[in-house]
Amino acid sequence: MNEFTYSIEHIAHLISEKSSISSPNQVIHQLLTDSRKITEAKNALFFVLKGRKNAHQYIKELYRNGVRSFVYYDINFDISEYPEGNFLYSTDPLKSLQVLARIHRSKFSFPVIGITGSNGKTIVKEWLYQLLAYKFTIVRSPKSYNSQIGVPLSVWKMSNVYDLGIFEAGISLPEEMEKLEAIIRPDIGVFTNIGSSHDEGFSSQEEKIAEKFKLFKNVKKLICNTSFAKYASLSSQLYTWSYDDKTADLYIKDYHLNDGGMLVDIIYKNNTIQIQVPFKDRASLENAITCILTLFVLGYETDEITNKIAKLHAVKMRLELKSGINNTSIIDDSYNSDLSSLEIALDFLNHQQQHDKKTLILSDIQQSGLDGRNLYENVAKLLKSKGVNRLIGIGEEISKYQKYFNPDSIFYLDTVSFISGFNPSNFRNETILLKGARKFGFEKISSILSQQVHETVLEINLNAMEHNLNYYRSKLKPKVKLMAMVKAFGYGSGSFEVANLLQFNHVDYLAVAYADEGVTLRQNGITLPIMVLSPEISSLEAIVKHQLEPEIFSHSTLEAFSNYLQSINVTAYPVHLKLDTGMHRLGFMPEDLDDTVKFLKGRKTIRIQSVFSHFVASESAAHDDFTRQQIEIIKSFTDSLEQELGYPFIKHISNTSAITKWPEAQFDMVRLGIGLYGVDNFSEDDENLEQVAVLKTTVSQVKNLKRGETIGYGRRGVMPEDGQIATVKIGYADGFLRALGNGAGSMFINGEEVFTIGNICMDMCMLNISGKNVKEGDEVIVFDSQKRLYKLAEKLNTIPYEILTSVSQRVKRIYYYE
Repeated sequence: MNEFTYSIEHIAHLISEKSSISSPNQVIHQLLTDSRKITEAKNALFFVLKGRKNAHQYIKELYRNGVRSFVYYDINFDISEYPEGNFLYSTDPLKSLQVLARIHRSKFSFPVIGITGSNGKTIVKEWLYQLLAYKFTIVRSPKSYNSQIGVPLSVWKMSNVYDLGIFEAGISLPEEMEKLEAIIRPDIGVFTNIGSSHDEGFSSQEEKIAEKFKLFKNVKKLICNTSFAKYASLSSQLYTWSYDDKTADLYIKDYHLNDGGMLVDIIYKNNTIQIQVPFKDRASLENAITCILTLFVLGYETDEITNKIAKLHAVKMRLELKSGINNTSIIDDSYNSDLSSLEIALDFLNHQQQHDKKTLILSDIQQSGLDGRNLYENVAKLLKSKGVNRLIGIGEEISKYQKYFNPDSIFYLDTVSFISGFNPSNFRNETILLKGARKFGFEKISSILSQQVHETVLEINLNAMEHNLNYYRSKLKPKVKLMAMVKAFGYGSGSFEVANLLQFNHVDYLAVAYADEGVTLRQNGITLPIMVLSPEISSLEAIVKHQLEPEIFSHSTLEAFSNYLQSINVTAYPVHLKLDTGMHRLGFMPEDLDDTVKFLKGRKTIRIQSVFSHFVASESAAHDDFTRQQIEIIKSFTDSLEQELGYPFIKHISNTSAITKWPEAQFDMVRLGIGLYGVDNFSEDDENLEQVAVLKTTVSQVKNLKRGETIGYGRRGVMPEDGQIATVKIGYADGFLRALGNGAGSMFINGEEVFTIGNICMDMCMLNISGKNVKEGDEVIVFDSQKRLYKLAEKLNTIPYEILTSVSQRVKRIYYYE
């Protein structure tokens, strides 16, 4: 065994308290904590981490998919079902993962930069990579892998092909950083800044800063702002920067905006230096200054630094999912190309179930640390393991090694060659991942593959949706199931795109309003159980064909569905019985119990999958007594029905607000609706949620008008003074309703609120921008926060649900995942 190879038997000696090993010489390359992200099944070691769900349940599927090595914690787990398995027992698999990474880190002596702070960690890491990659072969954290799990997975990627490491570390609680420091063991420390994130985990901001600085307890050199110098270890050589303190190693004397970004005057070692930073915001300036000082500390010359900083480009922090030509879905990750981010992007590609065919358009991979043969041989294996059906390679390097790829792969020497030979009919009914280094200009490919639609867009943050899902999951009692509502086009967010995310995150059920919504989900690869809330008699055939489960709310629908099932010889079909406990909309009344039982006992066609009801006002303290009454009604009804039928079924009544406010009503399952999208009528939960949807448009035209001139249909808008208006590309056909005209509604341009003037038109509206610095093409934000949604709802005398679901389907949805 060479220095950097680990057999499962060796790993067992390092981290396991006891083990059962069938193949002691099995080499481990990949460490897994997510059962959905397998790359090398045979050479993977899966850590069964403790959480709300018992992750041992995933071992069976992993074993079926070829994984043979596991670290588990349930001493009673029956490993005899897996005769070819290697099982390592640990009371704390996370600790074992960290120990293994710590041992692996100890084998390398090349320098490592450790980065922490509240914001900017990933930007600074990626910029340092841009600035240093021409001189070093760098191993770094993929994306923002900076947690107790992400750090050991990142450090595990260290090997002797690299000569510099850059890792970021993030914490949310005291005593976490010491564990990460022992894994990263940085030689050089970089502290970005401090903010409010994770404040709830610490008694004070001082405690949080001190905890973060534990990452640097053994560093030789430390870079930070002067305001944090007091937290530094006395054994470290300190390098500081400041706007105010002229004694700092790097003093920012002045800066001003120009066409290229920002021209910054700094003083370093008594020398005044001018540096062009290609960004205009304060956060980017501070991140760039951190990088500049780091380069000085590493011994770079001034001319080299100024040249490199001027060429910095923005870090694309997210994958975008959007609709493409010919019923395709486009995943746009077209600004970076390295092996780690390729693996992450391929995982996201595999989340998508709407098309069977998966295509990758890939440029040359840069700064991998591997020679071309080894690099593209590894890429070919990765594509095979991830189930990519077609590769289109673009670049001289990848074209040289095309023999390693599937014979059906197509190669072009450059992007121009691909575009010149582009035939739209070659892309149809598939999901296409664009993965290209910046210099290849894949944005041009993205443009010709994407549907050209209305410029107003609704951006859907899938990370925020995942956060909200996990927040509500954390509030559930053990074994309580979760049904996610994706009706009404996913509350305006898009149905199958959201359903893909929910399926990937193992929710138990989905619910749609009508059968055709469920059919669409099935046609797009969704296999989860789906409840149909408003089944129509005409849709019964489609319901059964696509294995949807109808809500049954009356005797007539019960009899009609039973008769249809009998006509096609189907028995024990799952249905969901709706009970009216006080909403008085749809549902059986409690007094219908006897007739319902009699009917069900006489028919074998139907099996009750669940009985449920709707809370009327669970969020309102004024109606708490009525909510308690509803709880008692459903308890009494389901107890009696279960006793009469002689078999158990799922009971549920809790909606979003009730999940946290009424934990005693969680029963067997809860229904998560608007909370998934960042809004909860029970206001105490709002601060824990993240905004999912951002509605934005652009300025089409700016006009100078005189006082008294009128604007829009009916001349309702009148300029109060000489000034300017902007016409923007959103109207009532997009969901920005007419009631928001004439100053009732507002939007934000360049961070400043501007109000409507004149009536809202079908496809556009006008804003009074007098005194504002606005130009054609500027981005316009309609809503981007819970506060804005509530404000718009208040203006329209409605609720946030209506605002979200009113956004027209002609508005392009762009989904992104950081």
